[in-house]
Amino acid sequence: MTELVLLASGRDADVFALDAQRVLRRYRDEADVAAEASVMAHVGALGFPVPRVYSASGGDLVLERLAGPTMLQALGAGEITPVAAAELSAGLLARLHALPPQMPDKPGDRVVHLDLHPANVMLEARGPVVIDWRNSGQGRPEFDVAVSALIVAQVAVDSAREEATLAATFLTAFLASVGTVPSEALDQAVRFRQADPNLTPREIALLGEAVSLID
Repeated sequence: MTELVLLASGRDADVFALDAQRVLRRYRDEADVAAEASVMAHVGALGFPVPRVYSASGGDLVLERLAGPTMLQALGAGEITPVAAAELSAGLLARLHALPPQMPDKPGDRVVHLDLHPANVMLEARGPVVIDWRNSGQGRPEFDVAVSALIVAQVAVDSAREEATLAATFLTAFLASVGTVPSEALDQAVRFRQADPNLTPREIALLGEAVSLID
């Protein structure tokens, strides 16, 4: 059996190289990836930039291997400005929310990513590609926007994070691009983040201060 080569580790999954074209994304909790793969296939078929899904089984996703840096890496290297990155992120969300949902059973619902931030956007030669669709599903676009804003705001208010200043500049430009975040959507985003088992106690404690940057 060929030994897997680890490429990256996230909070809940590891990514391994399979060959020059494919990677294996393996969740440590072995949660079923069928729903995630289904959303990716749906938006990909509609032209939204996602990695190609080759197979999905149990906690394993075999995906297209991407070569570009993440937006976060590009920000750190000065290859993209926080304002340009924020406008690109807002544009990706708007583009996603313009797509028809898989199941149009609730008027106003759209496909939502619920984790779109600079670490989950790859800057490929063909353009930006959105990764990590584990939280995706259907919901209100304003909730999706609020989650993205809140994730960045949590970094902006964390003095221990070296990216805090970049995050603050990004957040200002992001909010200018998306407009006012409704208070009910922000409240829902706070509850969503509080329930995330991958957040540290410090990150949860910073939620109130993070909200003040958005509200």
